[in-house]
Amino acid sequence: MKRLSIKARVTLWFTLFLTLLAALALGCLLAVGGQLTEQGSQDTLKRAVSRGLEELDWEHGQPDIDDDLKSYEDGVWLAVYDQSGVLIYGGLPEDLGMDQPFEEGALRTCRQGQEVWYLYDQARRSAEGTLWLRGAVAAQSANQAFLLLLRLALVALPFLVLAAALGGYAIANRVFRPVRQITRAAEQISGGQDLSRRIALGEGQDEIYTLAATFDRMFARLEASFQAEKQFTSDASHELRTPVAVILAQCEEALADPCDSAQALQVIQSQAQGMSALISQLLTLARADQGRLQLEKEPIDLGELTQMVAAQMEETAAARKIRVECEAQSGLWVQGDETMLMRMLLNLAENGVKYGREGGFLRLSLAREGGFLEGRVEDDGIGITPQQREHIWERFYQADPSRSPSQGGVGLGLPMVRTIVQAHGGTVWEESRPGGGSVFRFRLPAMETPP
Repeated sequence: MKRLSIKARVTLWFTLFLTLLAALALGCLLAVGGQLTEQGSQDTLKRAVSRGLEELDWEHGQPDIDDDLKSYEDGVWLAVYDQSGVLIYGGLPEDLGMDQPFEEGALRTCRQGQEVWYLYDQARRSAEGTLWLRGAVAAQSANQAFLLLLRLALVALPFLVLAAALGGYAIANRVFRPVRQITRAAEQISGGQDLSRRIALGEGQDEIYTLAATFDRMFARLEASFQAEKQFTSDASHELRTPVAVILAQCEEALADPCDSAQALQVIQSQAQGMSALISQLLTLARADQGRLQLEKEPIDLGELTQMVAAQMEETAAARKIRVECEAQSGLWVQGDETMLMRMLLNLAENGVKYGREGGFLRLSLAREGGFLEGRVEDDGIGITPQQREHIWERFYQADPSRSPSQGGVGLGLPMVRTIVQAHGGTVWEESRPGGGSVFRFRLPAMETPP
């Protein structure tokens, strides 16, 4: 059975079940069909005699037989006799049952040659006399009808089973056609590494269409994941190649003139520090992707931490004449990792300084809203275009350098912000318009009871 396809197994099971059902129906027909047919003939005979008896009466001492009484109808013979047994009306084939005395309400069987007949008598009694109505029906006619029905069943049932099997196979073939499409698409994707292919069965409500739609969504996620991995590898290689080249060049210069290597060592140190920061960020993001980012949570006064970040950014912002404002009070507590939350706030603040307007402002604010702490980092810089808003949370994405007043960064700041906020059970989003500055807002669960 395992070598057969599901389609063949379904068709085979369906055919065997239908054959068994047909055999069972035929057996029931043989068991009770003959008896029911015989009983039906006897009931027909009784009804015909009972109806005929209503057409008999006496009038002025003479039998009165209505014209509606027929001597033969529906295979039933009827004959009317007087109380002496003299035939008055109708008749039975070849004087059938003349040797049988009248017996009211009794159903009897008599044989004439090779045929078997049923006889049934009823009497109409009155003051003028008694009239007997005898009916007869051939038992063989009922058996012949049953045998004809049996022959038709024996001929028709195999054809019905065959037709049902072919129909079941056609239905199974149609039902499993999407499965073949799913299989072909999966083989082409795995063989050719073409993750852009989709099964695309269209709209449907059954389980197969649901499975195909699920596979399409899975392929889309896999394609996005592989694309992100390729982009990540390419961007990381590009970002690391420049500092490595600088370090190698400075090493060659220091080796060429060992007496004047202090400046080369400073450059090497600066580039190594940048590489270390980049590798640290990549490691944090990779751990977050794998669900292995470990946070050392403790009660943190996020208001005080915001004030510290604002104070730390004043020197950096002063180089571009940007005024740093802080609207945060102490006593706003969260359960979190201080190092990670500090990095989150610094990344947002550095982003505001980088893309802020020279001579403008950078405003950090924090307030409690219900059971959450809501923070804002606002600048009045170049803003974010709708096209850029779709990508700012992607790793290594940077705004057009021609629109940025300063350079620096590798495009991991905002992805790090989102990773840290989500790791603390919060959300982060941006509100911006081109030329109108940007506002980055985050929401974190607040501690119900301050420590």
